[in-house]
Amino acid sequence: MIRRLIPWSPAAFWAAFLFFLSSRTWDRAAAVVPIDDKVVHLLLYAVLGGALALGRRLTPDPPAVWRLLIIGLLYALSDEVHQLFVPGRTSDPLDLLADGVGLVLGCAGVHLLMAGRPALSNAST
Repeated sequence: MIRRLIPWSPAAFWAAFLFFLSSRTWDRAAAVVPIDDKVVHLLLYAVLGGALALGRRLTPDPPAVWRLLIIGLLYALSDEVHQLFVPGRTSDPLDLLADGVGLVLGCAGVHLLMAGRPALSNAST
């Protein structure tokens, strides 16, 4: 059972990190980091998409990519709802859109980087 969870640990770690970030108030961070917050959302969720795609490649019986994207989007939606309860934070549908684009780009990026390399499910052990 534990061996089946290990491939998903980077995605779980990153999801926990995202939860931590969304629990913080970032008023001062906007002055320090001159990047549009939609770009930040896209980048952070691209990492989650990549971690989910990596977990898929390392799993003997991988779920379909669309399922991973749905899971990632549901997590992003829960993150936006979570921010409604954090003082100084707001929820924004455009953040959710940026999260979704990031998820797709992250999944596609890992797929392209790993193209031609056998996935665990295809490799003989």
